[in-house]
This record gives sequence, C-alpha cells and structure tokens, in this order.
Amino acid sequence: MDLLLKRKFFSPEYTIGKLAIDGVYFSDVLEDTVRDFGNNGEGKIKSKTAIPTGKYQIVMAPSARFKQMMPCLLNVPYFSGILIHDGKDENSTEGCLLVGKNTIKGELTDSKSIYRNIRALIMASERRNEKTFITIE
Repeated sequence: MDLLLKRKFFSPEYTIGKLAIDGVYFSDVLEDTVRDFGNNGEGKIKSKTAIPTGKYQIVMAPSARFKQMMPCLLNVPYFSGILIHDGKDENSTEGCLLVGKNTIKGELTDSKSIYRNIRALIMASERRNEKTFITIE
C-alpha cells in the first residue's frame, strides 16, 4: 500500500497536508512546522519539527505511550518513534502525523474515526504480507 502526503500549508506553528492512499484522497494531515535543520540535524527542535521529505516504510509497532499497536514510520533521519495517530492540533503532534479533517484553521476534526480507519488499513496490509510506504512531499 502506498501513501502520499503532499504538504500544502506552512505556518510557523504547524503544517497541513493532504494524504492519499493508492492515489485516492484519504484525509488531511496536521504535523509540526517544517524547518530546515541542515545536514546534521542541528536546527531540529524536539517535538516541534516536521520530519524530512522522503519515502518511509510504515509498520505496526507497540507504543508505550498509547498502549497499543500503532503505525510507525521507520528510518526517519534525526527522529525516532514517529507515529500516525489522532489529535486535534499542533500540541498533539510531538513530531508525529495526525490524521483528520482540517475544517477549522489549525485543527483537525473527526480525527479518532479517521485514525481508526487508517490503522485498520495498515494492519490489513500487514496481514496480507504487503509492505506499506509513505512518501512525504
């Protein structure tokens, strides 16, 4: 399964993008603000910086914080534990990707139900022994 996140709106506090699954729009995404943190990560701010553009594999992995299996991006430079999950605004991201509907400026609605749907799709992909990737532009 292939996910594509196209970042569309860049603010000093957050970034909004559109997420497609296998070429079909799925949801909006809210994440931390995009920062240029150089070749060695010196400008990255913990829990306040969007992950670099690129292609990453997603696997279901245990989350100690959320106490469940969650979609986790692998091999993200300068980051670890990057998840896809639900949330309302940039205060919920901590570097992760939040899914939902961007119907309110700087916020997501319907995040819990949309998260449940993407989680189920990724779990089903793993059960079929298919790999899931996300490309972030």
